[in-house]
Amino acid sequence: MRQIYLDHNATTAIHPLVVEAMQPYLHTSFGNPSSVHWAGRSVRNVVEEARKQVARLVNCEPEEVVFTSCATESNNTAIKGVAVSKRMKGKRIITTAVEHPSVLMPCYYLEHFGFAVDCFHVDGAGRLDLNALAGTLTEETILLSVMYANNETGTIFPVQQIGELAARRGVCFHCDAAQAVGKIPVDFKACNIDLMSFSGHKFYAPKGVGALIVRQGVKLPPLLHGGSQERNRRAGTENVAGIVGLGKACEIAADTQAVEAARLQKLRDRLEQGILAKIPDVRPNGDLDHRLPNTTNLSFLYVDSDALLSCLDQAGIAVSSVSACSSGTLKTSRVLEAMGVAEGTPMGTLRFSLGRANNEADVIYVLEVLPEVVKRLRQTLH
Repeated sequence: MRQIYLDHNATTAIHPLVVEAMQPYLHTSFGNPSSVHWAGRSVRNVVEEARKQVARLVNCEPEEVVFTSCATESNNTAIKGVAVSKRMKGKRIITTAVEHPSVLMPCYYLEHFGFAVDCFHVDGAGRLDLNALAGTLTEETILLSVMYANNETGTIFPVQQIGELAARRGVCFHCDAAQAVGKIPVDFKACNIDLMSFSGHKFYAPKGVGALIVRQGVKLPPLLHGGSQERNRRAGTENVAGIVGLGKACEIAADTQAVEAARLQKLRDRLEQGILAKIPDVRPNGDLDHRLPNTTNLSFLYVDSDALLSCLDQAGIAVSSVSACSSGTLKTSRVLEAMGVAEGTPMGTLRFSLGRANNEADVIYVLEVLPEVVKRLRQTLH
């Protein structure tokens, strides 16, 4: 049986060149980068080189890069840190209804301490009304947190315009860019972002390493207290092998991103168009003109998501019904609910997200298997 992985928005296999780069720091070069002896100094140098590789990919200064364990930690650090540092100015936070839980949950947590959180709505394509968003920013607003691209639909938000709006209003702008970095061009400086989060495992670095980009001049207390690592911004002994891997993945993405994005978009479009041509009653979700090149989110009317996932899994096809962090909850997708997609007709929704290992043969196989699966499942409902 063939095995095809189409869930690259959740996690990716480590790139072979990333594995190669990490090897010495798993075995022979094991020094603590905070140590002053020769073993520590040599390791410190590669950490700083990785910092430069990250900075090159997202267009920031190396000194603005703070290494973390993942985007979840970065999001928590940014949101809670801004709340602490700006609490005397105000206690109002604006975010969107379609953010990742690692953004929404810290925001809701802060409500226990007197902060007010407003979740801005999106339209049926998952888009933001920038004029309406501007109207929500008041003198009490201390933080605007908006993702770069949605993890379920792939919809890309107008981050540069949002950054300009936040800058004009004097509001700190945090952006969860976990789904964007490594897949599409991300320009931290041009977008007027103050704090930006991402994870390495979304673009072929290992799990357990990420970064928070902190614009120079932004005061941000650390989430983790202890040592003076990361210029007193994130305590704890650095994950050197993971950081080297993240740096190498950023280097690879910077050099190959444009070509790979074009290849994946071509595959994605062929898959999506084939599904729509072969299977009736299928609805694409999200902003089809502004989305990640590797992602399509499709609702299959009169089909149960769990049954659809199970049948595809048995055929060796790995896809997602909602974001991986929410799988197994039996809840309707919060993102699709916010878009109004989940209302009315019963349907099962799948997210297909392609990656570097996918090819045309994978698309052909899915287009052979999926129509028969959907037809069989629909027959069981009648």
